[in-house]
Amino acid sequence: MSVRIAISVLALALLPLASPSLARAEDNADKAKAVKEEGGKYLDADGSPTYKIENGTVDWYTFSGYRRYHSDCHVCHGQDGTGSSYAPALANSLKNIDYPTFLSIVAQGRKNTGNGKENVMPAFGDNKNVYCYLDDLYVYLRARADGAAPRGRPPKHEDKAKAAKDAEASCMGG
Repeated sequence: MSVRIAISVLALALLPLASPSLARAEDNADKAKAVKEEGGKYLDADGSPTYKIENGTVDWYTFSGYRRYHSDCHVCHGQDGTGSSYAPALANSLKNIDYPTFLSIVAQGRKNTGNGKENVMPAFGDNKNVYCYLDDLYVYLRARADGAAPRGRPPKHEDKAKAAKDAEASCMGG
């Protein structure tokens, strides 16, 4: 089974857990609150990956997501998720996109037509530099959407957890 199919299956399996109504923007930060930690990765009450930022120090996954975003996503979606004339501001989009939807869009891509123009998000389900770090990207963009992470490179971050190192080595084939 290809990685793209596996990610799509996971996203579809998680869709029933998604809230049918969109939370108001001010409620997003409350929903994103880390209630559990597993190997350096923080999870919200729904079990979705989330950020933890304390005293200006971001968790490893937020920092890694910043780095991955700026290596693969910013060309279209703009610096720090602020958007461009070519693609939407993900710092805004993540206010209304849950984890399963995010996985599905990144893995399978998306095509939007309207207002006389067409926008195409390519599928990244076969790109290891993206799919091995989907949680990192989601966590970073979630923090940006909630206003918890400011623009620019986070000045301080937690150390990379062994679980993160192991997952990376396994995904990248190392």
